[in-house]
Amino acid sequence: MPGLPVHLIEAQLLNGVALGSILALVALGLTIIFGLLGFVNFAHGGLFAVGAYAGWLAYTRYDSFVLGIVAAIAVTFVVGIVIERLLIRLYYRRPKEDQILVTFGLGIVLVEIVRALFTGQNKLVPTPSWASGAVQIADLVYPQYRLDVVGIVAITLIVVWAIIFKTRLGLIVRAGIDDALIVEMLGIDIGRAFMLVFALGACVAGLAGFVDAPILALTPDVGTAVLVQSLVVIVIGGVGSFGGAIVGGIVAGEIISLTSVFAPDWAQVALYIAMALVLLVRPQGLLGVVGRA
Repeated sequence: MPGLPVHLIEAQLLNGVALGSILALVALGLTIIFGLLGFVNFAHGGLFAVGAYAGWLAYTRYDSFVLGIVAAIAVTFVVGIVIERLLIRLYYRRPKEDQILVTFGLGIVLVEIVRALFTGQNKLVPTPSWASGAVQIADLVYPQYRLDVVGIVAITLIVVWAIIFKTRLGLIVRAGIDDALIVEMLGIDIGRAFMLVFALGACVAGLAGFVDAPILALTPDVGTAVLVQSLVVIVIGGVGSFGGAIVGGIVAGEIISLTSVFAPDWAQVALYIAMALVLLVRPQGLLGVVGRA
């Protein structure tokens, strides 16, 4: 578009990074569950909403954004444990279509519970005082909070990477997928390890929901669009790939953000076109490998 201000393009590029960070975090939760457990979780959008509302409740009641983060993580971690013990563990060996159906229904249940508790009315989550201003980047004035979101996501990614690849838990889960009987014969409770991994993926989604809340109005259905976009992120980046979730999230965020400037009506369409092109050229995704990780 001729004559488009340079600062507008710069702002949209930064917006794409912020949006991509949130999408990467949500996609990471899905990647953890699928990459380590081989389980397809369509309830992720519902967990995103649960975390957002849990964080909002703690934040508005105690005026502490940090406490809101803790509440979002803690509540979705506990919810993840409960639903894994009561339902999810019964479906690990079931066909993928069964997993999709049961978690899709579970996601609807979670959203409707949130709606019953907090109503469907939009809720505005205030930006924390320490991130309510703007920063000067060259000639661009940009909201401080959006940059802080990128920082929060980066720290979370490092922590999760360390848990998955540098602790005994990730090793146990991967070994359990290959041969659960041998692992159990060694005295390791593989079921407990699976439970913790599912809960970890759930609390990552919950954290993403609360961190994203000050940017968008909070509604019970807030996780629906994010779930669909994060699934696209996983396809672009590579199913089961940790790095793919990050790269796919940034790519998706930039596509949506930049297309919103040049052709707003095509913003979402462009994302699916990009996914289709990736599938044609590299079916396993940008950083994925043939077969599940």
